[in-house]
Amino acid sequence: MNYISTRGGNDGFDSAMAIKQGIAPDGGLLVPSSIPQISDETIAMMAGMTYQQIALEVLSELFDDFSRIEIARFVADAYTEEKFGENPAPLVQLNKYNDREHILELFHGPTSAFKDMALQILPHFMTASIKKTGEKSTICILTATSGDTGKAALEGFKDVEGTKVIVFYPSKGVSDIQKLQMVTQEGDNLSVVAVDGTFDDAQGGVKSIFGDNSFEQKLKEHKILLSSANSINWGRLAPQIVYYFSSYAALLSKEKIAMGDKINIVVPTGNFGNILSAWYAMKMGLPVNKLICSSNRNKVLSDFFRNGTYDRKREFYKTNTPSMDILVSSNLERLLFEIADHDYVKVAKWMDDLRSQGSYTVDPVTLKKLQEKFVGGFADETGIIKTIREVYDRCDTCVDTHTAVGFNVYERYYARSGDESKTVFVATASPFKFPGAVCDAIFGNGYSKGRSEEVLLRELSAEIGMEIPQGLNGLNKKPINHTTLIPKAKMEETVYNILAKEN
Repeated sequence: MNYISTRGGNDGFDSAMAIKQGIAPDGGLLVPSSIPQISDETIAMMAGMTYQQIALEVLSELFDDFSRIEIARFVADAYTEEKFGENPAPLVQLNKYNDREHILELFHGPTSAFKDMALQILPHFMTASIKKTGEKSTICILTATSGDTGKAALEGFKDVEGTKVIVFYPSKGVSDIQKLQMVTQEGDNLSVVAVDGTFDDAQGGVKSIFGDNSFEQKLKEHKILLSSANSINWGRLAPQIVYYFSSYAALLSKEKIAMGDKINIVVPTGNFGNILSAWYAMKMGLPVNKLICSSNRNKVLSDFFRNGTYDRKREFYKTNTPSMDILVSSNLERLLFEIADHDYVKVAKWMDDLRSQGSYTVDPVTLKKLQEKFVGGFADETGIIKTIREVYDRCDTCVDTHTAVGFNVYERYYARSGDESKTVFVATASPFKFPGAVCDAIFGNGYSKGRSEEVLLRELSAEIGMEIPQGLNGLNKKPINHTTLIPKAKMEETVYNILAKEN
């Protein structure tokens, strides 16, 4: 399969090269030149498969320059019972009296967030891609994180031969637990750097570094090649397609739907990668009714799906859903490229307008195509806390703040539409990752004030009957290994200093 840039500046790469590159040389994002199809018969057969078997079927279609034997090995090594439990992505019916609502739990991996589903397998694809392409350089995984990608990348690539990892995170834009997960990370090939700014600042800095040809040449002198573990890397995005097929297969196996029935998928959305994976699953053959794009108060996506204007020139809010505190959703570029029938000239103009003017407006035809499948909505902090309590009272299920955004937006969609389609809510993180906000929701506003994270975790565990994830237990007792804080203007210099001194 060939991968091409959304900006049109190359003749295409095979999947190994696409994974190794991470981003196209012209600054665009790589997408498949044509989207492979999975038949109804194969989807029906998935009802009797394990998650690992479904992953093999889906990823073999997307990465056809890897053999099925290779992919089967990667899948087996990534999704072990030790890392994820018996089922890496269980689908749970929320209420025994209502089989319309189901929650897809994507937080059973090592870092308790959905990013593990991709970042436990990406290192296997990355190291194999390095060998397939004959690359002799060290691969540096350069990543900006709004909270979860950083830790998942660090954990996935820890001590992986031939790689280094540099993670940038906004110094005041992640939760206390997310920060502790990163700064206590061990691994000889890892660096974690706080940026004095927002996630958009960190992400913009990383994109700028990737687009700097002179800097690329400087690194080549040290035999270093940059790549990414953000969802700008197709190798990060593709494994996320798998769990949408697995959720549909679970509904089939439980006889909640018949083959061909369309489902709704509700995704809390920041950088747009997770919901884009659902869209690609749909284009590969998954029967989907609506994709419900759920935003927090930084509602740039919600506004875009309503009026067709993407405008980042607005106030930025720090919320109780830090992983969604984003105003520039990188993966939207991929969707626009697909919706615009690969018209890279049009896409490049929109992206240039965003960069130079801070906004762009799509044409009416493009907007209509987007609105056929996507529903946008947002929730503020008060609504999120209220929703956590309501879901807990109604379903005896505790969700984190990000997942609660999805429930909040869906409830309003359902009230106005009456849409009875079976609905899958994507649970993107464990409630234990945000214990302060979740405890305030369950025990009462202000409950977390004056209580330590350790106490909150323990009390939340006792209340909801779930064990504290191993990776989150005792974080405050681990040594701090990463303390660097830089202004956003120093990101490129920091990357060079970290890599050059080591080579």
